[in-house]
Amino acid sequence: MEDVKASCEDRMRKAVGALKDEYNGLRTGRASPALLDRIRVDYYGEKTPIPQVATVSVPEARLIVIQPWDRSQIAEIEKAIRTSELSLNPSNDGKVIRIAIPPLTEERRKELAKTAKNMAETSRVSIRNIRRDGIETLKKHKPDGSSEDDLKKAEEDLQKLTDAYIAQVNKVLEEKEKEILEV
Repeated sequence: MEDVKASCEDRMRKAVGALKDEYNGLRTGRASPALLDRIRVDYYGEKTPIPQVATVSVPEARLIVIQPWDRSQIAEIEKAIRTSELSLNPSNDGKVIRIAIPPLTEERRKELAKTAKNMAETSRVSIRNIRRDGIETLKKHKPDGSSEDDLKKAEEDLQKLTDAYIAQVNKVLEEKEKEILEV
């Protein structure tokens, strides 16, 4: 029974981690190197994340500076950023690429907050599905000598685990909403 609980906990932890990764790709009004983590650039025939081909820094709250290790890749990196769904407009001076992050409109902030809520709900559903799978596994593979009370206790433990991870999702969502809605 403990191995089922440990397996469920591991999967729930990964669900929360996946939500945090998704949130890194959500553009807020503030510059963050994590914005570029999902953008892939054609680097000598391989699709490679920008942080693996350049130094990404944030010298100001609304500015991202990208310094490619290989200057011949500047045009390729710039193109990848322009064609991404982030709607960013990079400019380069031949050595570095600068991306000014424009402030978000109120309408766009509300849209992003709604998207963040949907992502969080997807994570909550995923966590509840993990709990359901765990309970089904417990019922299917009930160890010999275990009573109904043991099974009930294991189900309660899984529920407590689920509640704890859903609380984590809610906390992560709250922090992201605060970041999105701050002017």
